[in-house]
Amino acid sequence: MANVEIDIVGDMQIPQQKQKSSTGFEFLQIPQLPLNNIGYPQAHEWIEHRKANIRSWSLFLNTSNIRPAPSLPRLSKRIVRNIEYFQSNYLFVFIGLVIYCLITSPLLLLAVVVSLGTCYKVSQRHAKQELMIFNHKLTLAQVYTLVGICSLPIFYLVGAGAALFWVLGVSWFLITLHAAFYNIDSVLCPGEDELNSLVMQEASKCGTIFSLYFRDEIRTIDFVLVWDEYNVEAQTYRCTEYRRIFEKNLEKEGLQLEYEQAEPNGLHFIKIHAPKEVLRRYAEILKLRLPMKELPSMMIFENRSNTLIKEVNSLFKRIMKKYYVNQTIFPTLKHNFTAVYSRDKEYLFNLDSPNFFTTATRARIVQFILDRTRFTETKDDDFAFGIDRLISEKAYIAAYPLHDGDLQAPDSMRYLLYKEWASIKKCLHYQPLDYIKEYFGVKIGLYFAWLGFYTHMLIPASIVGLLCFIYSCATLYSNEPSEDICNFNGTIEMCPLCDHFCGYWDLKETCLHARITYLFDNPSTVFFSIFMSLWATLFLELWKRYSAEITHKWDLTGLDAQEEHPRPQYLARLAHIKKKSLNVITNTEEPKVPFWKMRVPATILSFSVVLLLIAIAMAAVLGVVLYRMSVLTALSVYGHPMVTSYAILFTTATAASINLCCIIIFNWVYVWLAEYLTEIELLRTQTEFDDSLTLKIYLLEFVNYYASIFYIAFFKGKFVGYPGNYNRFFHYRQEECGPGGCLMELCIQLSIIMIGKQAMNTILEMLFPLFYKWLNTLKVHVGMTTEDGQRKITTRKYLQWIKDYKLVEWGPRSLFPEYLEMVLQYGFVTIFVAAFPLAPFFALLNNVFEMRLDAKKLLTMYRRPVGQRVTDIGIWYRILDSISKLSVITNAFIIAFTSNFIPRLVYRIIVSDNYSLEGFLDHSLSKFNTSDLKNGTEPFSISTQRVEICRYPDYREPPDSSNKYQYTIMFWHVLAARLAFIVVFENIVALVMILVRWCIPDMNPKLRDKIRREAYITNEIIIQQETLRACERSTDLDANQHLIRLNENANRWNRVMRSSLSNSEFDLEIHGSPVSPANTHSRVSPAAL
Repeated sequence: MANVEIDIVGDMQIPQQKQKSSTGFEFLQIPQLPLNNIGYPQAHEWIEHRKANIRSWSLFLNTSNIRPAPSLPRLSKRIVRNIEYFQSNYLFVFIGLVIYCLITSPLLLLAVVVSLGTCYKVSQRHAKQELMIFNHKLTLAQVYTLVGICSLPIFYLVGAGAALFWVLGVSWFLITLHAAFYNIDSVLCPGEDELNSLVMQEASKCGTIFSLYFRDEIRTIDFVLVWDEYNVEAQTYRCTEYRRIFEKNLEKEGLQLEYEQAEPNGLHFIKIHAPKEVLRRYAEILKLRLPMKELPSMMIFENRSNTLIKEVNSLFKRIMKKYYVNQTIFPTLKHNFTAVYSRDKEYLFNLDSPNFFTTATRARIVQFILDRTRFTETKDDDFAFGIDRLISEKAYIAAYPLHDGDLQAPDSMRYLLYKEWASIKKCLHYQPLDYIKEYFGVKIGLYFAWLGFYTHMLIPASIVGLLCFIYSCATLYSNEPSEDICNFNGTIEMCPLCDHFCGYWDLKETCLHARITYLFDNPSTVFFSIFMSLWATLFLELWKRYSAEITHKWDLTGLDAQEEHPRPQYLARLAHIKKKSLNVITNTEEPKVPFWKMRVPATILSFSVVLLLIAIAMAAVLGVVLYRMSVLTALSVYGHPMVTSYAILFTTATAASINLCCIIIFNWVYVWLAEYLTEIELLRTQTEFDDSLTLKIYLLEFVNYYASIFYIAFFKGKFVGYPGNYNRFFHYRQEECGPGGCLMELCIQLSIIMIGKQAMNTILEMLFPLFYKWLNTLKVHVGMTTEDGQRKITTRKYLQWIKDYKLVEWGPRSLFPEYLEMVLQYGFVTIFVAAFPLAPFFALLNNVFEMRLDAKKLLTMYRRPVGQRVTDIGIWYRILDSISKLSVITNAFIIAFTSNFIPRLVYRIIVSDNYSLEGFLDHSLSKFNTSDLKNGTEPFSISTQRVEICRYPDYREPPDSSNKYQYTIMFWHVLAARLAFIVVFENIVALVMILVRWCIPDMNPKLRDKIRREAYITNEIIIQQETLRACERSTDLDANQHLIRLNENANRWNRVMRSSLSNSEFDLEIHGSPVSPANTHSRVSPAAL
């Protein structure tokens, strides 16, 4: 190729730009921005570049690509790559948040519009003539800068700084969250993701099959212990000795341990297996009720009589068949006869069955051993026992049983529950409660049973509430008082609502408020309050019946609290007590708590501290009220219009913030104190401990959540006095309700707290476990990368014990916030339903999704809990019963004193000639002469036309009366009517509640008879098995004769188990007088009863 030479000649110097001389305005030398023409090319080019680089929003929001980063190095690289790839999408997210912030901040939006309008006017003037300051011509960019600087004070006053920080903070949070969890590798490197997916699928299959067992693939893993060698405290000699002694003692108890090799991240996993001998020994210690052997000759009669009730029930089942539990996936579990296990009577039980000791039972036994095993060889420390203490000492970091498989393993119960129970698509279906109980234990099963029953009972309450609200809407424009306000031709000057900076106002301004208030203050409210009081009683009575059925079905009937073993912490505190007492239930000796030396002082201290903390919480609410009054007074002294115009908004916002801080601080302090106080009360069992702790925490939560609502409902605006002679509290004028009245303010407060709290709780309940799960996942993946930051393809992280470690620990009191949320909601539904009839409807909507979200959270984000046996929902039932009784009182007072129902009723009966409300508005407003206002309380801005007479809602004499501003006779009539209504309302509702409770027994009579029969049959089976065993050992007894007698007894048992058998016939049968069966019989199990 020929060489090509090009001569370059000429001046290569860059021409110098001319510098403009300026004096005093160098700081404004900003490059001129061509903003005077909307079509300038730079902006178009930038916008087109952003549009060209924006990624598909479906790809940006694809949830299937959301997964945690495998390690911290990969996390930082992922964030950088996501920001580079989705930078245009993130920019539009930021712009969207800015627009949202402007829309929701009208003052800020107005300031922006004014600033931009000023810039536009200045640009038009600059186009005609350049602006000059001190003989210096300003460029357009410099003019824009001056306008911006002058606008800064306005932006500061309207809260632009807070809005800016909010936008930046939320943008940073959302962008970082998306960039941290979005798996960009699946988009940019799909081949690598497919390879890892194949590895994960194969590993998941192997993990499901093999990682539930020891290495011999025979012994099951019943529990897993984890400790971290990278933890400094875990490596100390003290913790090392704790682990060594603890594990040696576990092996002495008969448990078998298998150690896994240390993971690259420093985690050590110790697998525990409980052999059959250990299970047999502790099943007897725990007095577990286990299924007995079946008798082959057992025949039970079916009652096939056709009645109208059964026909209707059958029709209902056919209609609702679509929503019942799928019997193909969840077949009805067999209900066997059970007895308390004893190794002396093992011949009663089928020990050879592979599922005789279920996984839940095995985990419970191992947990019982772990909670009571010592980790020191000396006896110096009475509390040196239990896995919880070792975890708090950092010797271990986790202890948990395993889930029965992965969420992608179709052969696991976890998978079936995830697909058929935790799915939002199944939110209208019945729950598979028997399988929930089998997998999670009785305590969690009872929670979901109660939540499902409560949600079903909300359906009629929601329907009636909606009908009442529809009635209110339909009769809205026929309400005479509100129409008088809206259609009044003249002006009704109302007295100021606060001192100094509240002016006179026209009553017509409250037209909208009056109509909205009528929606919740009308005759249907009284009916709905009575209905909800009866509904609450019916709900509790029907729950007791339903709970009795579940208790029997889950074999919890007759479970005595004394059978529950003492808490190890309780025994440790009484370790040096020499006096013992005999437990007549367990027939064992236990330490006896000294009544006067330990029990009484602890109870008095606990009770006193609880009352003190409740008083402090109420004082905090009172302090917030005083803060509002004092700040309003202080701002009124300042007197600047800019301050006084936003005084109420400022005090409301700051008071709400202070109240929120008090709630958070009190919750944190009180939970810690409640646990300590409950511990020193020396409660014997875990059930008693949980009930006492629950009651203490709920009392404070009740004050925290309901105090402000009680204040608005029963105190705000009730004792303010009248203009010119206001009742003051610490020299501050008390708060009055807004133009819409206290009932409207109460309704708004209830709707915001109830709906907002439920929505916020639902979001936080899902986010917090997800965050902790992500932290655990990061810890597992530490060390799973090569030196260059690439992922290692390994199958160990798909082993079940490693996958479960990534999940969040389910603590012993993790159900408490779930119950608390629902019980607080129940309070909103019942206590204040007179002010918010739509509360049951919103509660129903929340619970339909809450049930499935709780299930999904439990299955996907938490480790498998250890099942606990309880007979009911504990103290929560007594709390619900107390709320129901309190709701009768509160609703009566709300209708009588907060609403206008009684004054309107009195006006119709006493004043009105035609039983209408014509003239009620003028009748309910008293007159006040503005010249009687005290100095310093007059409005700061008075119109040119002086107001002589203002009106205020009360029954007082006019200013020209001899009894000036004293109560009228109508006030006493209305007060007497209010008190009479409360007495009549409460007595009628109480009487009906008593009748409902009397008509609905706590247990179905058929169920009671069925329990008697099953107890009789169980005893008979034990006797016959004893006889058969004696027959096998003795040669004097004829085995054939015994078998004949056994068959005869079996026939008698079949007759006894007939559901149509009366009590007298049952007594005849068990005493040997047979009753001729009238029904055909077939071979069925006890589950058919």
